[in-house]
Amino acid sequence: MPNWFVYFLKSQRKDWLYIGFTNQVERRYSEHCRGEVQSTKSYRPLRLVGYVAVETRGKAIQLESYFKTGSGKAILRKRILSDEVPVSSKQLILD
Repeated sequence: MPNWFVYFLKSQRKDWLYIGFTNQVERRYSEHCRGEVQSTKSYRPLRLVGYVAVETRGKAIQLESYFKTGSGKAILRKRILSDEVPVSSKQLILD
């Protein structure tokens, strides 16, 4: 069972996305919302828009680093956080 999470927060005031990792999503999200995290404090209010579960801390760090790259952010926005259903998924639903 996965014990670590890479999570994504979006500012509700600005077009800004935060990517982090933790082993307790609810606790960490609460810390962000209360202004206890310096890097997100000025972007509140925040919304938890998603997370990915992985088995190890090392994998969470690796995945967080990837999602912070240009190509990682593009994949994240286009494939994971997008409300649009990809064409291949639409085809699977219709078949």
